[in-house]
Amino acid sequence: MSVINQSALAYMDQYRSIEHELPGQSISWLRNQRGQALKCFKSDGFPSLREEEWRYTNISPIERKLFSPSAKAHSEIDESWLNQYRMEGGHNLVFADGHFVSKYSSVEALPEGAIVTSIVDALGRFPELVEQSFGQSLKREKHGFIYFNTAYFTDGCFVYVPKNTVLEKPVQLLYVNTKENSSAIIRNLIVAGQGAKAEIVETYVGSTQQGYLSTSVTEVSMSENASIDLHKLQFESEKAFHFGGVYVEQKPYSIFSHHGFSFGSLLARNEIHTNLERASECTLNGLYLASMRQHIDKHTRVHHLEPNAISRETYKGILDEKARGVFQGRIIVHKDAQKTDSDMHNRNLLLSPDAEVDSKPQLEIYADDVKCAHGVTVGQIDEESVFYLKSRGVDESTARNMLTFAFANEMVEKINNTKLHKVVQHKVLKEFPQIGVRGDWL
Repeated sequence: MSVINQSALAYMDQYRSIEHELPGQSISWLRNQRGQALKCFKSDGFPSLREEEWRYTNISPIERKLFSPSAKAHSEIDESWLNQYRMEGGHNLVFADGHFVSKYSSVEALPEGAIVTSIVDALGRFPELVEQSFGQSLKREKHGFIYFNTAYFTDGCFVYVPKNTVLEKPVQLLYVNTKENSSAIIRNLIVAGQGAKAEIVETYVGSTQQGYLSTSVTEVSMSENASIDLHKLQFESEKAFHFGGVYVEQKPYSIFSHHGFSFGSLLARNEIHTNLERASECTLNGLYLASMRQHIDKHTRVHHLEPNAISRETYKGILDEKARGVFQGRIIVHKDAQKTDSDMHNRNLLLSPDAEVDSKPQLEIYADDVKCAHGVTVGQIDEESVFYLKSRGVDESTARNMLTFAFANEMVEKINNTKLHKVVQHKVLKEFPQIGVRGDWL
């Protein structure tokens, strides 16, 4: 019996003990989806290196442990600690160890018909709305983490923005892990009606410095002319494991943008997959910083299904010490997707001779009237630039930090949300400090 199946069987035993506590067990369609996912997970287990799209990321450290979901949220969180990650001026939903915590959350007045709540609450109050979109973005997705998430999820967020409605304030989903060897299994569902618009920020943090498993699946369903800006900040503890997937269905003329920043965890895999219909637009930006023995995997897949859609991708990585970065970007232009305009770039900066990056951009084009391009760079800091700064009185360490910060800050500057911009820029400055440089000058 393989290691993977042994791991799956251990989780199957665990599932039997927690099944009655999982939300939606009285809802037949959800119970059926959980059962089908559990069956697939038992058969396939977690992904392995034998699978092409996982060949650079070995998740055996996750399989060697049995992470336990929490029956309920941690009762207390240090609010002064929590506030460093909280965004003011918006809606805040806080989840601890995979469960919504109302006393740390606040949802301000919403436009008529809009819903921002936990998915557990939504299953009780709006089951028909949840049923219409739940699982719809995952029809092309088949791997163990998605099966695991569908079967085991304990909570998550439900955001519903009706036709021609705008959420003026951003929604922050703040996920906190507090327990060693625990698992937080989150399922989010974002639904934007025709002409609807919203901005959402996912933030993942850990108050414990010990190991835990954080898994999240975010489905995004967008009607015609809808617009969604989604941001993900991953500040996990240095011993944490993280899987996060964002799966998007874009109807004609919809606009989706994603900014992903990965700064934490021992091993992290982040997926963004989107399906574009006629004249829709997709922008994917990302920055990953890794040191010591961190492993960060960025995986994107963009399906151009119909004509005149536009996609843009730019990802940057900075790897130090013995860290490893992975970028796998795949653009698929289907035969009916004429007039596709697609562009993908991955740039990496290695600060150590022991750092490593694997970059694999792919274009699959089945239409003949398209404009598609991709590019990859992997290199070290330009010594001529270091020499120039030193000749202007800057010491070598600061010069290297300045150049590294400038490389990273290009991605930070793509954030239009001022408050979010400051949070991310502060984190980058902390990673690459510069004497005498203040964030409010930038």
